[in-house]
Amino acid sequence: MNNEIFLDNSSTTRPYDEVVEYMSSISKDYYGNPSSLHTKGIEAERMVKKARSSIAEALKCDLKEVCFTSGGTESNNLAIRGYLDANRRKGKHIITTKVEHPSVLNVFEYLSNNGYEVDYLGVDEKGLIDLNELEDKLRSDTSLISVIYVNNEVGTIEPINEIVKIKNTKCKDLVIHIDAVQGYGKLEICPKRLGIDLLSLSSHKIHGPKGVGALFVNKSIKINPIIFGGGQESLLRSGTENVPGICGFGMASELTMKGLRINFDKIDEIKRYFLDKIKENIDDFKIISPECSSPYILNVSFKGIKSEVLLHHLELKNIYVSTGSACSSRKNIHSKVLKEMSIDSDYIEGAIRFSFSHTNTKEQMNIVVEEISQILSKIRRKTRSKI
Repeated sequence: MNNEIFLDNSSTTRPYDEVVEYMSSISKDYYGNPSSLHTKGIEAERMVKKARSSIAEALKCDLKEVCFTSGGTESNNLAIRGYLDANRRKGKHIITTKVEHPSVLNVFEYLSNNGYEVDYLGVDEKGLIDLNELEDKLRSDTSLISVIYVNNEVGTIEPINEIVKIKNTKCKDLVIHIDAVQGYGKLEICPKRLGIDLLSLSSHKIHGPKGVGALFVNKSIKINPIIFGGGQESLLRSGTENVPGICGFGMASELTMKGLRINFDKIDEIKRYFLDKIKENIDDFKIISPECSSPYILNVSFKGIKSEVLLHHLELKNIYVSTGSACSSRKNIHSKVLKEMSIDSDYIEGAIRFSFSHTNTKEQMNIVVEEISQILSKIRRKTRSKI
């Protein structure tokens, strides 16, 4: 593990050591069911409440506005389907973008086949939505807008402030859902201050455990559950709470928020250093991520080589990268996000996503660039010899 270079942190992150140890102690010492009325249950419930307080403090919201889920996918589904089911009279017109995560796009596709009229906003070459198009699409029967905050493939940060301003001017009662899975713990996010009604989070993107997430639900918003049972999580998400996972998420949130600004600056510096090294040592590449993107994500395409080939060559050197979203990479299809950004098909085929964490170093970037340079030279030389 000491020799590996992990640059797939948008897919998942290595849990903090403290989180792993904490979860182990929670599993052993607080194994009661939080819904039980005896002491062991009350102890477990108290630990869940502590974790909820950590998330609420990070979001600057009320404890009752945090609902724990199994992850970002469930949070997105609960936000969108839960709100629309509880507010059917608000209208059957909904808006999202063409570059959302599959857990949003697939929900909207389902809704479009079940009575809802969907408008999909396009993006420019930077991955930014057209605010004028948004304004044009808003109608009196528009009930929901769902927009990704930080794009999971290229790192584009959407202009949430401007989206909220347009909404407040044209349709003040319209509800806004934000998929903040790639933004939480990296950018300061206060949903109430921003004017966001529903906000999705995921634990394993911030060095917490997998299988845990959360949904911020403004207390003025009514949503219905999509999972039914014992009525846990204030009747919004039935099922016995994953106490160790929730507690691990809470600790990961605390640790991440403490280092948010320091880590942001460190990773921004590493990303810029990495880019400079690529420019110095490699030919025929295209930087797909815009300058205004999150420092945590960098999408670069290397012409003349398929991304899967480069990925596996790097893997042999203990360097781990991604070809895009982990939720769709196994389907062996070209990135929808890059297509919507009008990236040339040759570059889409060679696109690699490097995603960073505070554990990465400049020394690692030197190794990665050297390995990529050698791999590209070897493969391009073979390709030319066959022509």
